[in-house]
Amino acid sequence: MRTTKSQALLTNQSIGEKDASIVLPAETRKFGPEQKKPLHRTVAGSVVGNIIEQYDFVLYGSVAALVFGKLFFPSFDPTAALLASFTTYAVGFIARPLGSLVAGHVGDLHGRKRVLVAMLLIAGLSTTAIGLLPTYAAIGFWASIFLVMLRFVQGFSFGGEYGGAILMVSETAPPERRGFYTGLIPASSAIGGLLSTGVLFALSFMPAETFEAWGWRVPFLLSIILVVTGLIIRLRLKETPVFKAAEAQGKTTRKPILEVMKSNPKELLLAAGISFGFGTLAYILVTWLLSYITIGLKLDAGVSLIALTIAFVFYGLSDWGSSAISDKVGRRPVILAGGIAFALWAFPMFALVDTKNPVLITVAMTGGTVLAGMIYGPLASLISELFATKFRYSGASMGYQFGQTLGGGFSPLIATALYAATLASWSVALYLVVAGVITAVCVFFLTETKGRDLTR
Repeated sequence: MRTTKSQALLTNQSIGEKDASIVLPAETRKFGPEQKKPLHRTVAGSVVGNIIEQYDFVLYGSVAALVFGKLFFPSFDPTAALLASFTTYAVGFIARPLGSLVAGHVGDLHGRKRVLVAMLLIAGLSTTAIGLLPTYAAIGFWASIFLVMLRFVQGFSFGGEYGGAILMVSETAPPERRGFYTGLIPASSAIGGLLSTGVLFALSFMPAETFEAWGWRVPFLLSIILVVTGLIIRLRLKETPVFKAAEAQGKTTRKPILEVMKSNPKELLLAAGISFGFGTLAYILVTWLLSYITIGLKLDAGVSLIALTIAFVFYGLSDWGSSAISDKVGRRPVILAGGIAFALWAFPMFALVDTKNPVLITVAMTGGTVLAGMIYGPLASLISELFATKFRYSGASMGYQFGQTLGGGFSPLIATALYAATLASWSVALYLVVAGVITAVCVFFLTETKGRDLTR
């Protein structure tokens, strides 16, 4: 049965709320079959967009590690070409904060849904365009410029996408199971990674010259199928009940970015710190290790791709499982444990990778993704619960994406420079220890948010 505004006001008065004008459509109602159907549709619409975004990002990072240096920066020596390739990768992360600012502003003023539709379309078109891009051999330096431009657009879209996808679910789900449902968003990242590495693994059976000539384009072009599917689902979504209630009562703001920076600077900085640590850990695993195993250890690319494919399965399970557990024990304990555990795992992980044994490499990467998932899963609920509705999109997106830019965007570059300077993996392992500690310290200083009423 639909709850009218007058009924909601009466309910608020009866439970002694200070402000009886606040309607609590998502936080007080029972979730029967009629509420679960739109919730499940919202989860599906949010998940499919994140799958596409992660497919695009993991794909770009993997291909950048494998062939982009040769195709778009051929005049450089191998190390410089790899650095240049990872620089274009970092450009996508530099664009993320801009995307978070624009999407957060529009999403807090006009709703979450329309922003997500726009971001999905932008992401799909930019990824498909990369698959059609001429290389350096065809148009010279312009190829590098166009690659950087498309990568920037890709990053802009993801900067606006992720925060909105999380809010669509967290503002619709029952508070006692918010981690369970919201955790499906980061867990779906593993599906995008699996699709990407699966396609690349299938193409790895091509002769190397064929893959460099045109094979690398195939997975970029295939993304258009995912985009069309995502748009069909996403256009059917409805706005979240929490945002609609705030909008109906005029509880929105014309300056959400300024207000969240003024009201919640501590939460913004600490959320960015957690995101920085996670981004460093995750993107060393899914990007830099590919080049290290293939180029540094001189193993076949299939070894790292198989290991990463298996690791992604456990990554998704860890994301979802950790987020669901956080509904019981809290967001902070799970993230704290993940950060500390990864710091302890960094050196053993590289010791296993340096054996050059495919099985031990798989164990190393799987262990790393499981621990990274302990951070990533609950982080989705955490950042949505830190901020008020009127600036939640801006706060969640800014906190997450600024940290990702510094951590995820530059970690492959920093790892490449560290390894080039020391010619040993211990330097990169130490870098991961620092990232894990930063994650743990930042979450330690945050207040627990589990079960928080998002209408307040």
